Amino acid sequence: MCVRIEVIPEQVDAFLDATFTHARATRQETGNVRFDILRNAEEPSRFFLYEAYQDEESFRAHQQSPHYLTWRPTVAPFMAGPRVGDRYLSLFPDPWD
Repeated sequence: MCVRIEVIPEQVDAFLDATFTHARATRQETGNVRFDILRNAEEPSRFFLYEAYQDEESFRAHQQSPHYLTWRPTVAPFMAGPRVGDRYLSLFPDPWD
């Protein structure tokens, strides 16, 4: 899962605080392989979340986790627009071999 997020510039610090907490908890999930938070080098209020899960079931479990269900409404008022999530399948490397 790749999620693009644009944050209201004045809310970046609050967004990052909540998102770091969320990412740390997500990385403890059994089915999570990766959770990266990236910031646009030219637009510091644009972010990209890169998430990888072992399978669809792990991703669905993540979406029901307490930290995810807390993170979504917490960061919603910080966003300049809706999040855009794109789903991809890993081709290389294949981390599940």
